[in-house]
Amino acid sequence: MSQPLHMHTFCNQLSDNFTQTSSYKSNRETLLSSLRDLSSLGTYSNVTIGLSPDTVHGMFLCRGDITKTSCSVCVKTATQEVAKNCTYQKEAIIYYEECMVRYSDISFLVLVDSAPYVAKYSNVSFTSLLFAFRLVLSDKVEQLIILTASKSSLSSSTPYYIKDRKQVNQLESYWLDTMVQCSPDLDPKNCGLCLRLAVKEMTECCNNARWAHIFLPKCLLKYDTTGSQSGSSSMSVMKGNEMFGRMFITVMTTLVLALVGL
Repeated sequence: MSQPLHMHTFCNQLSDNFTQTSSYKSNRETLLSSLRDLSSLGTYSNVTIGLSPDTVHGMFLCRGDITKTSCSVCVKTATQEVAKNCTYQKEAIIYYEECMVRYSDISFLVLVDSAPYVAKYSNVSFTSLLFAFRLVLSDKVEQLIILTASKSSLSSSTPYYIKDRKQVNQLESYWLDTMVQCSPDLDPKNCGLCLRLAVKEMTECCNNARWAHIFLPKCLLKYDTTGSQSGSSSMSVMKGNEMFGRMFITVMTTLVLALVGL
């Protein structure tokens, strides 16, 4: 079993700190242990431990295309690493290619989070097919967002997850593998909003790249034209805004309309 691939760890430096003898620390340890146990059962779970002011909220989200074993290994690694690297902070998110884990003293369920995010992408770009590729990718991602954010997707074994493969025949023939996924605690409308924020980040960093993987706190977007990310030996990882952002749907609607020009 290969080890999960770390993307970035965000320890919220603006959050309150806890001491090593505090109830919050012991509650965090219990929560992270609970997430490890639950990771063998599915791709998502959330847990709340403790009483105010030492309540800890947590969740994990694994990619829908990995095995239960890979999900469990990733969550186990992530919970151990986030505890080791975010020693005193009451809020943190750790991203791997295969999963993400987060905890906070503030409840984040049902809310769309715009940050922090991370993007990993190929340094090999389309050149002659630049505009044609952008159009094909944009159309395909929008199709998947509509399907993923539909209420019918909630009934699937992995809610809010869709993966697609399409052969593209332009000046250059290639396969376009695309995947979108949301955290199941979101409603369909907020799932769509989160994925469109991921599209916005993709267009700013890497929508000419041969492959890219964008992970936000409540959703992810991934595409590949190489058949395997190992097909490109040159890559970049961009960490987004380290500010932890939570927005209600009314605010999010205004923001997304402004960002994507809808």
